[in-house]
Amino acid sequence: MSELIISVSGLRGIVGASLTERVAADYARAFASHLPEGPLVVTRDGRANGPPLADAIAEALTAAGRDILDAGIAATPTTGILVRESSAAGGIQISASHNPAEYNGIKLFGAEGRVVPVRQTYLQAAGTDPARAPGGVASEYEETRTAHWEAIAARVDVDKIRQAHISVLLDANHGSGSILGRYLLEQLGCKVLLRGESADGHFAHLPEPTAENLADICREIPTEGVQIGFCQDPDADRLAVIDEQGGYLGEEYTLALCVDHVLRKHPGPVVTNCSTSRMSEDLALRYGVPFSRSAVGEANVVDQMLATEAVIGGEGNGGVIDPQVGLVRDSFIAMAYLLEAMVERQLPISNLAAEMPQYKMAKQKLSFPREQLAEGERAVSQHFADATASHPDGLRLDWDNRWLLLRASNTEPIIRIMSEASEQQEADRLCREAESVLRTL
Repeated sequence: MSELIISVSGLRGIVGASLTERVAADYARAFASHLPEGPLVVTRDGRANGPPLADAIAEALTAAGRDILDAGIAATPTTGILVRESSAAGGIQISASHNPAEYNGIKLFGAEGRVVPVRQTYLQAAGTDPARAPGGVASEYEETRTAHWEAIAARVDVDKIRQAHISVLLDANHGSGSILGRYLLEQLGCKVLLRGESADGHFAHLPEPTAENLADICREIPTEGVQIGFCQDPDADRLAVIDEQGGYLGEEYTLALCVDHVLRKHPGPVVTNCSTSRMSEDLALRYGVPFSRSAVGEANVVDQMLATEAVIGGEGNGGVIDPQVGLVRDSFIAMAYLLEAMVERQLPISNLAAEMPQYKMAKQKLSFPREQLAEGERAVSQHFADATASHPDGLRLDWDNRWLLLRASNTEPIIRIMSEASEQQEADRLCREAESVLRTL
């Protein structure tokens, strides 16, 4: 793709094509101009193409008079905590999340340590020469693990987990997750097998933690005899789980299992986005707590969590958000919660997953002109007239035990169609019927 991808989660592009050092510098400088006085934390996710972008950003910001706290390679959730710990004005992380190796990107953090919704591009006009200011200072952030570890340790029974000596395989896949991942698991007394520990961006498999991409890791789990497998994306804000038999539980289960564990201890409101499995909603009903949905995107989930004073929230991509730790999707608190759940319930992770509400999802996409979106949503809503319609982000149709979502892409002229039902056949049918209606327009 030759164009930058700008969405609610940040900016991404192919390095050397749509994303150049100049673009990164302009973007960072324009963002900093909207912040109050104070330093900015700068991190990256370990990709091999990250250092030149980091250098360009640091040079641009210091030339504009901003001080920089360079924390090197760090996970997205750690970056948010470092921004808070240092009382920084904001933060910039160089990361393309789960995109392939040729990509990189930029995530922006406000002073409260959460990812900022990108509702403006912050790109200055090409070719402008920004005014210089008295030079800022770049310094290293020497220790980046302790604050994040301490926030997590305050949320779980560390001693009880340590006594269990759980054996874990962590697949960091040469992203930033290994920096805190090994430390956290060893602090929790785990016997750790770490795959892809060097944070150099030379991914051993495609970086999105899907069943297909993790097939080799799934086969390794029973061979190594470990009790659970944790698989992170490159910036370690998402977590997929593999059970002790090598079964891919995936990312939807990550959030549901954590929601169940947290609600057993601290009942309270739950928030997910509108494309996340119904499992978390059913769990909220089971525990008698409020549940609400947000638009897709981490920033939207956090907005809704703050508005409802949620105790936990997240997205079905394996992104768990505990506001007591940070306002960022966090694979590390998810790992700690799942280990604690196994210990407290004295059950393997496969048994815990079997207790979750059981649903099947279907997903597809359809080329569709933007100017016909409203017409398409009306037609699909009329076709499924027995459903309850809402518009959290596109069109969502709900029945008692199934749902359908039509959501336009932010970057392409397509509609994404998602459904969930108790049976795969029913989920597939909902998607097919919605597609059929749209194709008649």
